[in-house]
Amino acid sequence: MRNLIIEKQQLSEQVYKIKINAPLIAEERLPGQFIILQVSEDSERIPLTIADADQSKGSITLIFQTVGKTTTLLSKMNVGDKIAHLAGPLGKPTHIEKFGHVICVGGGIGIAPLYPIAQGMKNAGNKLTVIIGARNKDLILLENELRQIADELIICTDDGSYGKKALVTEPLKQLCEINPKPDLVVAIGPAVMMKFCAETTRPFKVPTLVSLNTIMIDGTGMCGGCRVTVGKETKFVCVDGPEFDGHLVDFDNMIKRLNSYKQFEKNALHQCKLKNL
Repeated sequence: MRNLIIEKQQLSEQVYKIKINAPLIAEERLPGQFIILQVSEDSERIPLTIADADQSKGSITLIFQTVGKTTTLLSKMNVGDKIAHLAGPLGKPTHIEKFGHVICVGGGIGIAPLYPIAQGMKNAGNKLTVIIGARNKDLILLENELRQIADELIICTDDGSYGKKALVTEPLKQLCEINPKPDLVVAIGPAVMMKFCAETTRPFKVPTLVSLNTIMIDGTGMCGGCRVTVGKETKFVCVDGPEFDGHLVDFDNMIKRLNSYKQFEKNALHQCKLKNL
């Protein structure tokens, strides 16, 4: 049955991994693309990047963190439950070719959408360096999977509980200083992390792609909720992205827009917990 949850795994206190029966999406999906789902008929629509897909089994893998009402409701669903609506694959896929030396940088839950891109870059014949970071060891995702495909895997934690005690920008800067410098950087994670990754590579003129995680409702470009400024032009993340030149993105404006919805998110989550949904 389509949209049925066929596997579920809790990766950490707030992070979950689920596999969903979605054969059409699994067949068409490419690295960098996402889906929009509704857990029930009357719930909101949220975007989640496809972390992996298995065409032979007709399944897609989603990895998400419980940060609001809908992700909390999704975390309470179990194997055998059906997601009401699932639309995708959406967005433009990552442009993958043999660039040379590619560095993929993932922060927190952004490690999940980074994985298929890293896979694609490696399969295209690139030298692949992967840098992943999180607040602590428990929040490091997909270490084994990334270690299998990366020529070098660098792990950073804010508290030093695993790998290097550093922000991901520290090893990124060190790699940019080496001659020859990297040919491409792909960064996915919190907006502020992507901003500083782009600022780190800017002086070295290393092309840098970022995958933006804006507010999104319909996924077709009609609502305008996901609009961002890129190179002084208005773009819609759902149809023009989600990937853009990190050196052209107005991150300050994007972060301001994201923060304007924080209180609504907190209120919705609070009501959800009060109702014990």
